[in-house]
Amino acid sequence: MMNLAPICLFTFNRLEETEKTIEALKNNYLAKYSNLIVFSDGWNSDRNKVRVKRVRLFLKSIEGFNNVKIIESDKNKGLANSIIQGVSLVLKEYSSIIVLEDDLITSPNFLNFMNKSLNHYYSNEKIFSISGYTMDLPSLKNESNDVYFGFRASSWGWATWERSWIDIDWEIIDYKEFINNKRLKRDFNRGGSDMVKMLKSQMNGIIDSWAIRWCYNQFKRNQLTVFPTVSKVKSIGFGEDATHTKKTKRFDTYLDFTNKTEFCFISVDDINTKLLQEFKSKFSTISRLIDKII
Repeated sequence: MMNLAPICLFTFNRLEETEKTIEALKNNYLAKYSNLIVFSDGWNSDRNKVRVKRVRLFLKSIEGFNNVKIIESDKNKGLANSIIQGVSLVLKEYSSIIVLEDDLITSPNFLNFMNKSLNHYYSNEKIFSISGYTMDLPSLKNESNDVYFGFRASSWGWATWERSWIDIDWEIIDYKEFINNKRLKRDFNRGGSDMVKMLKSQMNGIIDSWAIRWCYNQFKRNQLTVFPTVSKVKSIGFGEDATHTKKTKRFDTYLDFTNKTEFCFISVDDINTKLLQEFKSKFSTISRLIDKII
């Protein structure tokens, strides 16, 4: 048995989504061998207090994993601080980590893919993170490999190593230099035309996102994210209670039910420029506009 990374699940107040997330995760082939660490954020209102307590009651009933540890916060940290602090805590003990939020359905081979990707690219300094999710890109239908590379990290079921996380600049201390440099802004938007805009919103206090800061650090290091050619993750977080997502069709994808547990990995030199362009186009102004009209 290969070394398995701990699974960290971040929850808040959505019981139904959390139950579905756990049920799918339990159906993973490697679930019973894996350690699950659940972070439960605190409530920020009387209404949420009741809902958070319902989620916590369910969390105490979780079985089907090698070990389950629940860490409850006595205050509301928000998603960004919860993930930054939680992942940092776990990576003090482990060399790698698999991260999920409470609204993600995983395929049965999700843990196989994530762990084998972590092991395969462990020593490759060109790789920043692993994504369990991929969008439905046209060229993937003809792709014979099991992975491809991208410039933009994904927050929908992801994994990384202590080596990538330890020196992250969450304050973005070079932001002023970046925002005044046209070339840097153009290069950052290789992952999508919304990247610079999101970072600007983060730095101006309009949004509170750990993910755009994570992506910016990837850009500064000139590293890549590994994506599966068939998605191992599907989001169900588009309900009215969703805090950070809105209803969209752009990110609909097909979940992997091939039962495949062995994967064909490729060299970091084997970058598919067509897939990079198709990936970027999903975040274009035109794509976003069409999505809103639909």
